[in-house]
Amino acid sequence: MIDWVGLTESLASSSWLYLILISVSLLDSFLPLIPSEPVIIIAGVLAATGVTNLTLVIAATALGAFLGDQIPYAFGRRLSFALEKRLPPGTRRRATHDWVSRHLHTRGGFILVSTRFIPVGRYLVTITAGTVRYNYRNYVLFTIIGGTAWSAYTVLTGYVGGVLFQDNALLAFGVGVGLAVVLSGAMELIRRVSIRRSGVTGVPE
Repeated sequence: MIDWVGLTESLASSSWLYLILISVSLLDSFLPLIPSEPVIIIAGVLAATGVTNLTLVIAATALGAFLGDQIPYAFGRRLSFALEKRLPPGTRRRATHDWVSRHLHTRGGFILVSTRFIPVGRYLVTITAGTVRYNYRNYVLFTIIGGTAWSAYTVLTGYVGGVLFQDNALLAFGVGVGLAVVLSGAMELIRRVSIRRSGVTGVPE
């Protein structure tokens, strides 16, 4: 298994780091076990110390996220019939699929952008978007917005930690991770409250 964190640290001062960022954010779009957030946060910390370029770090991460989101969509679209056969009525998986499908057509932008910040959620939504043949032009637009927002948010949590604790890289990384966890929790709470206030029912927990 690739040590993504170790690879990031070893290539910190190399232009290869940006390829690592593209790769890890691309793979994380459909392989939730890939540790994209720690890698991206480290790159943000390094940007605060001037080792990496903040704009390029955000751009590379956003590009990888966008490209990665196209893979589950294409997979879902190509194998839609076979995938739906594996979701028998009455199961939790089918209920989740039906909920995502229903609200993609009514609130596609909100669903695609907000779930980009949820590791497993973004995969379920993007593959379902392909399965139900969600309008691809809209899909591209919203995955660009979601991927860029997620990239900026993740990189900047590391950057803030790096600015505050430039003399202690480990502490800076810890602060970055802590900020990411707290902000992710807050965003998820806001998302759930927003959905419930809008009167949407049957939201899978």
